This record gives sequence, structure tokens and C-alpha cells, in this order.
Amino acid sequence: MPSRASVGSFRTRLLVAMMLVVAAATGLTLVLAQHQLAVTGEHDLERAFQDQLEARHNLRELRHAALVERCRDLVRKPRIHAALEDGALDLLYPSARDELRDVMEADTGLSPEQAAYALHAQFYRFLGPDGAVIPGPNTAVVGVLSPAEERQLALPRLPDRQQLGYLYRPGTDEVSEVIAMPIVSSETGEVISAIVLGFQPVGRPAASAVRSGLWLDGQLHLAGLPADERVVLGRAIAAGLADPDAQGRLTHEVAGAPSRLFFQRLNPDSTYPPAYDVAVYPLAELQAQQRRLRWRVVGAGVLALLAGFGASQLLVRRLARPVEQLAVDSEVNRAERVRVEAALESTSAELQRAARFSADASHQLKTPVAVLRAGLEELLAHETLSPAECREISALVHQTYRLSSVIEDLLLLSRMDAGRLKIEFTPVNLSQLIEGSLDDLGALPDDLELAVETDFPPDIHVAGEKRYAALILQNLLENARKYNRRGGRIRIQARPDGGQVRLAIGNTGTPIAPESQAHIFERFHRGTVGENVPGYGLGLNLARQLARLHQGDLRLVRSDAEWTEFEVRFLAAQPAPAAAAAAGGVA
Repeated sequence: MPSRASVGSFRTRLLVAMMLVVAAATGLTLVLAQHQLAVTGEHDLERAFQDQLEARHNLRELRHAALVERCRDLVRKPRIHAALEDGALDLLYPSARDELRDVMEADTGLSPEQAAYALHAQFYRFLGPDGAVIPGPNTAVVGVLSPAEERQLALPRLPDRQQLGYLYRPGTDEVSEVIAMPIVSSETGEVISAIVLGFQPVGRPAASAVRSGLWLDGQLHLAGLPADERVVLGRAIAAGLADPDAQGRLTHEVAGAPSRLFFQRLNPDSTYPPAYDVAVYPLAELQAQQRRLRWRVVGAGVLALLAGFGASQLLVRRLARPVEQLAVDSEVNRAERVRVEAALESTSAELQRAARFSADASHQLKTPVAVLRAGLEELLAHETLSPAECREISALVHQTYRLSSVIEDLLLLSRMDAGRLKIEFTPVNLSQLIEGSLDDLGALPDDLELAVETDFPPDIHVAGEKRYAALILQNLLENARKYNRRGGRIRIQARPDGGQVRLAIGNTGTPIAPESQAHIFERFHRGTVGENVPGYGLGLNLARQLARLHQGDLRLVRSDAEWTEFEVRFLAAQPAPAAAAAAGGVA
């Protein structure tokens, strides 16, 4: 018997092991919870960030479309075309003054946010044939620009389509959105000039947490951000633009707070210098929420850990009680285990012998049954037998045929159970099989006076082995005949169904009881309907196993007071070339 010290040592080891398991499980739970929290937070951030950027993008697209349409109207003004086509450039700006008055005059009574989306131009200029700015006579009318700013509006050549650019104005610390629209001659169809208009760029949507700015000519223009921080952030954006893996996104500290940055080219395919829209989304609030949730998860984990330690103590005490008894009974249990293992080995060997016996017995019975049938048939040939004796011997001969059929079925099932039955798939003419089976059915005594209805194409082929497909059909037809009623019907239908062929065999008669329908495909199962009908309950099981070997299936479709129907599916096949040629020759 073990000592108290050994039992105490077992308790200690068990307690330590359980505490380690509880601690590991709790730690893993905490790690997974924090990971899930981080993933969820990142997903929420990305969704909110994308929603605000999409709203900003949609507003910009709408405003840009309106600006383009407005500029197209302007370049069609006849007085502007007349001044350009007649070479009267000194009259160009005076002629355009009245035409562009509604563009240059600001709408009154608008809020700052509404003014940001209004189509009010800050300035306009015309470009000459060389792409340079044609000087304007009155800057108060066309908008004030310095010579350096006017040079930024010039293009290497006149554009053949609209150009979008951005102009930084140091004097006002503003950035203007510039649209250059080509002016096409109504006489020659060639570009003779271009009108350049400057507008206030679109701002961020109201109540948006996104701070927006512009990256232009290597500088970041972001209102409300100190100059030194703009320089640092500009370097980060420059690195992100040079890194193709950044994909227009990066995380950086802005104004002492971690933020998500998004930058996107505003004027792709433009001859003006590239400009990028920069959006900054602060992460401080999100990270604060994550910290609060993390502490809650940690607190819950600590409570779970303490509860686990307490439960471990109670469980260890309960588990340690039977240890002494288990130690005392170990030798008895070991001997019992040896005995049980020997019994299991003996039982396994017995089962194997039984399986071999089943196959061997079925095989060995074939010869005695054949000899018995031959003797009975020889005895039946004697002329001295009375009619009653002939009937008795004929009944015995019939029973030998039934016994041979059962033996063949058992051998076939044994081969399928052992996995030794393989199907050689060849095209099989199912129509011919049905006709042959109906001929065999018609040769049997028909005491029930059954009517047979058929509905199948004259030449339909399935993939499989002919003898096994015929056995499936034979078993189903025998069932339809045996379980029918006097004056009843048997109906056989076959139709292609996609890549399969559906064969349905139905009959009138007594329905299968609902409680028996789930068992009709089991071996040796015979419901109450078949108590007075000859058979051994192997036909449906054998037919289903063969159907599945053909990569199809057999199922009960319906069984009620009016009708019972089984459906078997085969793989469809094309007729072999020789068979197809023979069929064509016969036709």
C-alpha cells in the first residue's frame, strides 16, 4: 500500500499540472481575445476611414464634373472664338470679360463650406499657341496672379484635352485647383488656345474626422499643422510615394498622435505637376478604446485564472481520494487487463474465422446443392411416380434453385464487403436489358394477371457491367411482381437526366409501412408485407450495393396506398462505335 507521503506528492504534482493547464488556457484565451480585438479595431478603422474618403472622393468628382461642364460652355462663347480666330488678342480679355462675368462674380450669402463647393473662379487666363500665358490687361477682372504664378499656369504645348493642376500661392498660403480647357477653332477644328481657370479646391466634408491637405512640388500643405511637423510628415509621404508596397497608405505620428495617412494622385495623366490628396485620420480615440477593452479582457482573464485555480484545488482533492485504492488494486487490474486483451484477441480471431467461414461455406454449398438438384431431376424423370410425388419433387427442385440463388447473392455480397468486386465500365444498352428482363418476367407463371407499362427510348446506354446491371433490374422487377396485387400494374420508365440515366420501376400493391421504409435496404430484413412472400431479404441490399459500385444509387421514391416506386441512377454513356455502327446498319 502506498504511503501518505507518496499520495501527498501525487496531489502536489496534479495540482501543479492543473494550474499550468489553467494558466496556459487563460493566457491563450487572452492572446486570442487581444488579437481578435486588434483585428476588429483595424477593420472598423478601415471601414470608417474608407467611408469618409469615399464621401470626400464623391464630392470632388461631382464638383469636378460640374466644373468641366461649365468650362466646356465657356470655350464655346462666340466672342472668345472671334478674338482668337481673328488674331485680335488685345480684344481677347475685354471680349471674355462679359462672357465670364458670372464665373468670376462670387455668390453672396454662402457659408464657408458652401463656398468651397461653389463654381466661383478665383482667376482665369488664356494660353497662346506656344502654351504660354497671354497677358491680361486688367488683373482686377481676370484675377490677381504674380508673374511667377502665371508661369506655373503655362504648358509645354496647347493641350488637346482638359488638364487638371494645382497652384500654390505663397502670398495667400492657399492652393488653387486649376483646369485648362482647350479651345478648338470652329473653322479648322484645331486647338488654337486654352482657357485656364482657378478655383478653390474642395474641402473635407462637414463633421468629418479626416484632416485633408495637398502634396505639391515636394511640399505638404495641411492647414492647422505647424511648419516643422509638416516637414516631418512630408518626408514620410515622400517615402511612401517612393515605396510601391505602401499602396497609398501608411501610419505615422501627426501632432503627437498616431494617425493613418492616405494619399492619392489627383491629376493622373496631366501635364501639370503631379498633386496628391493627403488625408489624415487620427487613431488616438481608437487606441484608447482598445486599451480600455484590453484591460477589461485582462481583468476577466485574471478572474478566470483565479476561478480555475480554485476549481483545480477542489478537483485535485476529489481525484486524489481514489489514488490509494487504485494503487492497491493495480495488480488485480493488470491481471484483468491481460485477461481482457487475450479475450479480445480470441474474439477478433473468432470473427475473422466466422467471416472466412461465411464465404467458404457459401462457396462449398454450391456443389452439394447442384448434386442434390441433379438427383432430384433424375428422380423426377422416373415414369413410376404418381402425380402427387412429381409435384413434391418439383417443389424440391424449385427450392434448390432458390438456395443456389441465395448462395450466389451471399458470395457476391461477401466479395463486395471485402472490396474485391470491381466494375469494368463499358457502354451497356439499358433498353435491351429491360426488354430481356420483361421477356423473362413474361415466362413466369402470372397468377396475378399484371399489366406491364413501359416508357423508355429505344436505345439508351449506361456505363457499367452488363451482368450486374441486369441483376439490379431483375431484383427490382421481381419485387414489383411479388409484392403486387391481382390485376395490378408494373411501370418501367428510363430517361436521361443530365450526365445520368434515371430508371424508375413502380408497382401497385400493399404499401411499405413507414416504420419499415428506413430498413428495407438492410440485409435479411423483411417487413410485415413480405411475411407470406418467398424471399430472404437480400435483393434490395444487393441491388443498392451494385448501383453504388456503378457510381449511382438506389432509393425508395414513394410508397403509399396507390403506388410504390424505386429509382436507380446510372452514369450515362455513349454507345460503343461497333454497336452504333450496327444500329445504323439495322436502321
